Amino acid sequence: MRNIKRLFSFVLAFTLSLTLFLTGCGSSKESGDAYVFKIGTANGSLCLAPLHIAADNGYFEEEFNDAGIQYELVEIDMQQTADLVASGQIDACVGLAGSLIPQVDSGLEITFTAGLHTGCTKYYVSADSDIDDLSDLKGKKIGVPGMSDSSVVALKRKLADLGIGVSTNNMEIELVVYNLTDLPLALANGAVDAVALHDPVAASAEAEYGFTKILDLTEDEKFKDEYCCAAFVTTSAASEHPEAAAAYTRALMKASAYVQAEPENTAKLQIENEQCSGDLENNAKLLASYNYQPSVSVMEETFRNACTDLLAIGDLQEGRDIEEFTSEHTVEFEGVPDSYIYNEDGTFSIDESKKNDFLLWMKDWIEEM
Repeated sequence: MRNIKRLFSFVLAFTLSLTLFLTGCGSSKESGDAYVFKIGTANGSLCLAPLHIAADNGYFEEEFNDAGIQYELVEIDMQQTADLVASGQIDACVGLAGSLIPQVDSGLEITFTAGLHTGCTKYYVSADSDIDDLSDLKGKKIGVPGMSDSSVVALKRKLADLGIGVSTNNMEIELVVYNLTDLPLALANGAVDAVALHDPVAASAEAEYGFTKILDLTEDEKFKDEYCCAAFVTTSAASEHPEAAAAYTRALMKASAYVQAEPENTAKLQIENEQCSGDLENNAKLLASYNYQPSVSVMEETFRNACTDLLAIGDLQEGRDIEEFTSEHTVEFEGVPDSYIYNEDGTFSIDESKKNDFLLWMKDWIEEM
């Protein structure tokens, strides 16, 4: 009888231990499955087309399902992106690289994963202005959407090349902040001598007021191959959840390649899904005017170029090691190609040509040192 009781106690203890073990294993698995990669998104901007298309065409769904990871699209105010990143409310978003790089320099913990498109920023003077080109902006008042806006970063870089002072100790232009939609009226009324505008406001203002364009980042030799809009993830997401970050990047790159090949269909989807207002023909024309061919390696080059200029101007922390800084805030994930091309049959081809060009450039640069 005593032996039977001992056996019963042993079986009961073993059963309880096994139950606890299995429950623990189940909790661990559920904990892993419960991770949700949060993607910031917003409506109202034509330039956010890759975000919209990645959702509309199911690229997010496809990539995250294949990776076995949950994701969530979080509606945000794009002006609050940095705060949302810092507070851990989103893991990824897209943004203007020129605006984000100074924030990264100040401690914003993000890393860029791919460039999405070039262009979309333009600079104007009134039709009767005596300003003929950028060199005439010395001593002039320039209206901008914000002191840390990407348009200011690009303008400073360009004017510095022309020998015009744009540093804190030698500022030879005056920057005046207006709401983006108020800038055209400020120029038309003579409150400023020139303005920096982003599309579609830029295109609309040019048509309505007959402004003279003095700089277009889509066409300018310095900027035409640099990305203005880029995909990024938080530093923690890149290191702790690389599969999720890679899935996000692939989805956005595919969406961007789609926009490049199908600007009219993209504009149509944005309007139908109330992601962007405007005229279909004009929106499609604007999308077609930018280069939406995505690239990982050229985004690295864009970051490096911008940081090199900003360091020289004095808008980056003194003593920054540009190569180290670039390495810390750009990333190449396993399983993410350098670029995609959208095919007529709805499939995608991997494109490594941009990466090869970049590597050749690096090889030549190293040999010249």
